[in-house]
Amino acid sequence: MGPAVYDLYKQEQMLMKPVLLAALALLGAAAAQADIHVRDAWARFTVPGQQAGGVFMQLHNGGRADALVGGSSPLAEKVEIHTHSMREGRMQMHEIEGGLPLAEGGRAELKPGGYHVMLIGLKQPLAGGLRFPLTLHFRHAPAKTVTVTVKTPAQEAAQPGGHGHHHHGH
Repeated sequence: MGPAVYDLYKQEQMLMKPVLLAALALLGAAAAQADIHVRDAWARFTVPGQQAGGVFMQLHNGGRADALVGGSSPLAEKVEIHTHSMREGRMQMHEIEGGLPLAEGGRAELKPGGYHVMLIGLKQPLAGGLRFPLTLHFRHAPAKTVTVTVKTPAQEAAQPGGHGHHHHGH
């Protein structure tokens, strides 16, 4: 290879390096966004005047260990991640400090009576059939917006393990 050809080769390599790095960065960002998958996001219906509502879903973490730490929705003033536990002989709901851990390659099921997303300060009742956006916030992964469908009382009662609607005071 003559000196002129070698110089052209070096210039081409120098020009390609930033392009390759940018492409790899974009691929990495796309992979990071695909790490956490959300399935079957649904909410319980609420009655007029009810200030809080529960959202349930299945999460699969295909990436590194993470945590679901909160969220936001145009339908609520606040979005928190909650669980149930016994306090003073009563089952009570409370926010999970530090969020819901999501192990690398792990799954989490948010369901009635267990972990759930709590919509606090509802701006309107969650009527059966309503669809609304919910943005989930994670410790490491980028925020992910999902569409939540509100189940009617009949849909909730008909699902496996469905026992009808339970109202939870907050």
